[in-house]
Amino acid sequence: MAVWRGKSWSGTFKIEAGHEHGGCLSCVDLKWRIAMRKKLSALAFAALALAAVAGAQDKMSKDEHRSVAQVLDRTVMNVEHEFVPAAEAMPEDKFGFAPSSGEFKGVRTFGEQIKHVAAVNYIFGAAILGEKVPVDVGDESGPPSIKTKAQIIDYLKASFVYVHKAVQTISEKNLVEPIKSPFGEGTVTRLGLATSVSAHCFDHYGQMVEYLRMNGIVPPASM
Repeated sequence: MAVWRGKSWSGTFKIEAGHEHGGCLSCVDLKWRIAMRKKLSALAFAALALAAVAGAQDKMSKDEHRSVAQVLDRTVMNVEHEFVPAAEAMPEDKFGFAPSSGEFKGVRTFGEQIKHVAAVNYIFGAAILGEKVPVDVGDESGPPSIKTKAQIIDYLKASFVYVHKAVQTISEKNLVEPIKSPFGEGTVTRLGLATSVSAHCFDHYGQMVEYLRMNGIVPPASM
């Protein structure tokens, strides 16, 4: 018997000759099912595409509406996640290390670098909050009573907690409001102080990286 072959997404099917014009109810039913499958497939694809677009737009919308405090706090978090592991990477017996060859006379030791950064973190945070510095910061060098690696790391971590607290109080309303400079006469802004946290930390982080490598230690961020 002669046959007519057609194709659908589900494979090959056969319709007896003479029935391809709709003379057979089973053939009509088969054609209807094929048409419906195509429509349902198209609808399913469209639904998935719309869901993907909606998800992307929702994520974009959330990213685009971060507050000033969230953006500035993220900059602090970024430098903290590199600075603290670098500080922890140096063995305690090397916290008193400072380069001796070349033009390094009078430079801070590794431990002193960390204490200085922590002290200035507190100074920045207190200025943003408009309050007195809550701990001993010495002459921007940290308290002399803090000597061991554990004490210095604790002092550093606590300073970042304080900076996060301060930065989270910054809003679009007070972002560029003039406030008293913590380093003498004149005024500064909370925006300037908040961005200075990362700038100052990374300045000393670069020096600490050299100290680590001079002692045969690869900085954690470079691993």
